[in-house]
Amino acid sequence: MFPRAIGVSVVIAAILASAGLASPARAQDVAGGPAPVDDLDPGALDPASPLQALPDLGVEWPDLSPPAGEPSAAPEAAQTTDSAVQRRYGVTIAGIEAVADAARLRLRFDELSTLIEGEAKPANVAQIDRRAREDERTLSDLLQAAGYYDATAQARVEGGAGGGRIMVTISAEPGPLFRFSRVELPGIDAAGDKLPVLREAFPIKAEDPVDAEKIIAATASLRAQLGREGFAFATVGEPEVIVDHESHSATLTLAVAPKGEQRFGAIIVRGRPLFGPKHLALIARFQRGDSYDAARLDDLRRALIATGLVSSVEITPVASADPGVVDIAVRLERAPRRTVAAEAGYGTGEGARAEVSWTHRNLLRPEGAVTFRGVAGTQEQLLGASLRRSNFRQRDQVLNAQIVASHTNRNAYDAKTFTLAGGIERLTNIIWQKKWTWSFGGELTASDEQDVIRASGVSRRRTFFIAAVPTSLAYDGSDDLLNPTRGYRLSGRLSPEASLQDGSFFYARMQIDGSAYVPLSGRTTIAGRARLGSIAGASRDRIAPSRRFYSGGGGSVRGYGYQDIGPRDVDNDPVGGRSIAEFSIEARVRFGDFGVVPFLDAGNLYTEALPRFTGLRYGAGLGVRYYTSFGPIRVDVGTPLNPRSGDARIAVYVSLGQAF
Repeated sequence: MFPRAIGVSVVIAAILASAGLASPARAQDVAGGPAPVDDLDPGALDPASPLQALPDLGVEWPDLSPPAGEPSAAPEAAQTTDSAVQRRYGVTIAGIEAVADAARLRLRFDELSTLIEGEAKPANVAQIDRRAREDERTLSDLLQAAGYYDATAQARVEGGAGGGRIMVTISAEPGPLFRFSRVELPGIDAAGDKLPVLREAFPIKAEDPVDAEKIIAATASLRAQLGREGFAFATVGEPEVIVDHESHSATLTLAVAPKGEQRFGAIIVRGRPLFGPKHLALIARFQRGDSYDAARLDDLRRALIATGLVSSVEITPVASADPGVVDIAVRLERAPRRTVAAEAGYGTGEGARAEVSWTHRNLLRPEGAVTFRGVAGTQEQLLGASLRRSNFRQRDQVLNAQIVASHTNRNAYDAKTFTLAGGIERLTNIIWQKKWTWSFGGELTASDEQDVIRASGVSRRRTFFIAAVPTSLAYDGSDDLLNPTRGYRLSGRLSPEASLQDGSFFYARMQIDGSAYVPLSGRTTIAGRARLGSIAGASRDRIAPSRRFYSGGGGSVRGYGYQDIGPRDVDNDPVGGRSIAEFSIEARVRFGDFGVVPFLDAGNLYTEALPRFTGLRYGAGLGVRYYTSFGPIRVDVGTPLNPRSGDARIAVYVSLGQAF
C-alpha cells in the first residue's frame, strides 16, 4: 500500500467530520441555501416539475453516426442498438512525456490498465466507456503516487462510425512535481553508533520528489538494515506524508524505535522435532554470543529448506531472561521423506537403459539419506545401496558411502565389478555456489574384466583387486552453476591406486580440467574448455580396462560415439589410453528463452603417460538451448570432421545444463 498522504483540504474535511458538523450532503444548510428534501412537506412537491440533469460522466460518448453526406445505414431503432455491437479499439496515453521516469510510469499503467488488458478482444461501447473511466482514475492515482499531487486525467473516446475502430485517448495534466521540504525519522538517534549506516539505508532526503514507490522501498530497506545491525525487536512505523498543495511540497515522518542491540542466544525447537538444537546450531552460520543479524536467520531458513526434509520453516527471535540476548525459536514442518523414482532412455553409444530407485532421506538421523537403486540395460546392469549424510560434523560437508555390484558391457571391455567406497566432500549447489570444493575418500574394487590383446585380437579375461584413494580440488569463479556467462573454473583430480593382478603394482591417475567464459554482448558468450589427463607408473595393458582414459561423447568430443576416440584393436573396438587431451570452444547465443550454440571440439588418447597433442579428432555441430528457471536444457547435434572407419556421421546428445 502507498504511504498515507494527507492534503490540506482533506485535513480540514476530516476535522469537520470529527466535530460532528454538517456532511457534504447537507452543505447547503450551512450556506443558507434551500432546505434539504427530508425537511420539506411531501405535499409541496410538484410531480409535473422536470427532473434535474444527471451529472456529467466526464467521458465523451463516441460518435456512432455515419460521416457527413453518407446515408444512415439503419433506421433510428437500429442506431440505438448499435452500441451493443462488439468493436475493436486502440489506446493512446498523452501528456506524460515530461514526467520524471515516464517509462516506469507507463510500464506501471500498462500493468494496471483495464483497457490494455482487454485490448486484444472486441468490446461494446458501454464496456469501452467503463474501462476508460477506470483508467482515468488509474493514471491519476499513478501520477499522484509519483509526486504529481495536482494531476488530472481525462479520457476521450472517438471514432466507431460505420463499425470502424474506436480510439481511446487518455490525456494527463501532471501539474508541478511535489518535493519534500522536510524528512524526519523520530527515534532513530537511539541507534547510537549505528546511526550513519541506518541513515544510509533510508536515502530519501529533503528536495527529493514525493515518490510513493521509493518511500516504500526505503522503508523496507531501513527495516532490513535494523535487523542486520543487531536490533532484533526494532519497529518502524508507517510513513506519514503531509502534502501542502499551495507550496507544492510535503513532509515525511517515519517513526523508528531500535529498542537496543541484541546478541544471539540459544536455539529453541518448537513443535514436533525434526532436528535437535545441536544440529540446527551446526547448520546455522552464527554462534551463541554473536551480534544478532537477521540475514543469518534468512540463510538458516534457506539451508533448512535445502535439506529436502522440510516443507516450511518458521524462525522467530524471542526475548530471553537476559535483556541483551535474543533466543531463536525454530518450528519445522516435515516434507515427505521417501521417494520412488524411475527413468528410461536410449543412447546410440550406450543402448537402452532403465533405472529405478527408492530413497529415505532421513533413515539415519540426522540427514542420513539411504538409497537403493537398480539399473537394467543392454550394456549395463547394476544393484547398489548408498548413504549420504549431509551437514556431517559441519555445514555443507557430506559423508558418502556406497556398495555396488555391476555388469558393464562396452565395446572396449566387459566387466563384472563389486565396489565398496566412502568419502567426505564439500560440494557446490544451485543455492550456494561455492568458490572452493574438495573431496577425499577411499575405494576397494574387485573386477573381473574381459578385453582383447590389441596386436593379436585374442580375447582375455583377468581379475583385478584395486585399492584407490581418490581426491579432488576445484575452484569456481564463474557467475552461474548451470549457465555460466563470465569467469572461469579450474579443477584437479588425483587418485593413487594399488592393483593386484599377477603381482602387485602401483600407479596414479591425474586429470586437470579448465574452462573460461567471456561475454561478447548481452546475448552472446564465448566458452572454451581444456582437459589433460595422465596415468603414471604402469603400462596401459597392465591397468584394468575400466580404469583407463576414454574419449568421445556428449561430455567429451561431440560428433563421435561414446568412447570411440583413441587407439583401437584389430576388431576396430576402442582400447583406451594412458593420457588424454581434449579441447572445446563454442558460442552461446541467446534469444529470450531459447538459444543456439555452434561448437567445435577436438581430442585424442595416447598410449604414453603424457599426451602428445597429435592426431586430434575434430567434431563440430550445432546445439539448441531452452532456458528454464533451474538451468538450460540442451540438445546438441554433432558430426565428426575427420572420421575413421566405423564412425557414425551424426550423433545427438540431450542433457540438463551447458556442456561445460
